[in-house]
Amino acid sequence: MAIQLVAVASLLLGSSFLLIAGAMHGLLLAVRGAAAGFTTTELGLLGTGWAFGFVTGTILIPYVVRRVGHVRTYGALASVAAVTILLNLLIETPVAWIAIRAVTGFAFAGAAMIVESWLNERATRETRGTIFSVYQMVNFAASTAGQLMLTIAPPTEYFHFVLGAIFYCLAILPTALSTAATPRQLKTTRFDIRRLYTLSPVSAVACFLIGCVNGAFGTLGPVYAQRIGLPVREIATLTAGALLGGSLIQFPLGWLSDRMDRRRVLVGVGVGAVVIGLTILAIRPRDPVFITGLIVLYGAMSYPMYALSVAHANDFAGADEFVKIASGLLLLYGIGTMIGPIVASYGMQHWMPEALFAFTATFHLLVVGYTLFRMTRRAPPSTRESFKGFILPKTVTPESAVLDPRADAVDENSALPAEASSPSDDVPANGEDSPPAGGDESSLSPDETPKT
Repeated sequence: MAIQLVAVASLLLGSSFLLIAGAMHGLLLAVRGAAAGFTTTELGLLGTGWAFGFVTGTILIPYVVRRVGHVRTYGALASVAAVTILLNLLIETPVAWIAIRAVTGFAFAGAAMIVESWLNERATRETRGTIFSVYQMVNFAASTAGQLMLTIAPPTEYFHFVLGAIFYCLAILPTALSTAATPRQLKTTRFDIRRLYTLSPVSAVACFLIGCVNGAFGTLGPVYAQRIGLPVREIATLTAGALLGGSLIQFPLGWLSDRMDRRRVLVGVGVGAVVIGLTILAIRPRDPVFITGLIVLYGAMSYPMYALSVAHANDFAGADEFVKIASGLLLLYGIGTMIGPIVASYGMQHWMPEALFAFTATFHLLVVGYTLFRMTRRAPPSTRESFKGFILPKTVTPESAVLDPRADAVDENSALPAEASSPSDDVPANGEDSPPAGGDESSLSPDETPKT
């Protein structure tokens, strides 16, 4: 394993510096903005700005790379990210921060896409699984470390802004000094949302709604903690705790979803997230330890829902559709992250901080309700993929789907098939008249057999 990772060590190191800076940057703006008197709606728009820039970056960056190359583009984008965090220090107005945050999201999208495409280029069929797993661990560890760095010094000083800029600049060095050959040009991924919905309505709707929830919590979770009076150290611990909870439960949930209808597991964790959200709303806790414990449980219920939705869609995808399906679901998730912070911040500003969890409970309930409805329309698939658990970081791009071991047979330039007919809602739940695959969400023709 060590030999396999030596070839990509510089890329992983650069990625870790980038993610440390990004996690610290996002949490710092929420805490510093709240302390500076920004309204909750303005703080929510910071998350929307990031999501807009990030989604735009995933679409446009491949064209930039084709013109100037990977190394130059990566260096320029990491430099832009360093400039944005320093601009946040120099210009402290809501409108400026929202615009700057969009630029940061754009730069982060490009930098992450380049790292992921580079890792994909260096991976072989034999090493892809190892590299993908280590990359996921680096994402989680670096993001957690970046958030916990806010415990080093008070965020009201310039210290963290400068520290974040240093890490952004350090992210340039490993790739700039690497002697490894640059990868092939980034390939644009075509999205077909209609095909996604035809293939799996549950996955398409759930990924959008989960994006709304995670976008809101990721942006406004620190604001909620600040509004109820938690100190900075506890705010950083709370946000890191949500990631930890989501990470620890991945394996048992995956094991369970491989042995029963994944939609039942999705409903189960959705109900758990609703209960925890309503509990926080009802009792309005203020003890830091108790709140952090509830947030860890919340993360354990909420964060695995995206991975479950993607796995459910893959159960119906053809053998060559993984990248296109994962990229399309990621786009729906990204659109959700633009909307969620706006809606949730309005409730928090005009009601109370716990309105964040009224929002998350409502949207989780929508996921549960729609999933239960679809379970009455179609039977579960007869064969399915093994679950691959992961926490979806804010920096994941469509290139990460190419790096996934399940993408080995994929031609990422091919378009999603358009021949699928609309799913019929009159198929009995016992699946007697279902397609051969057991087709829960699929309406494939007899010649389009699902992946086995």
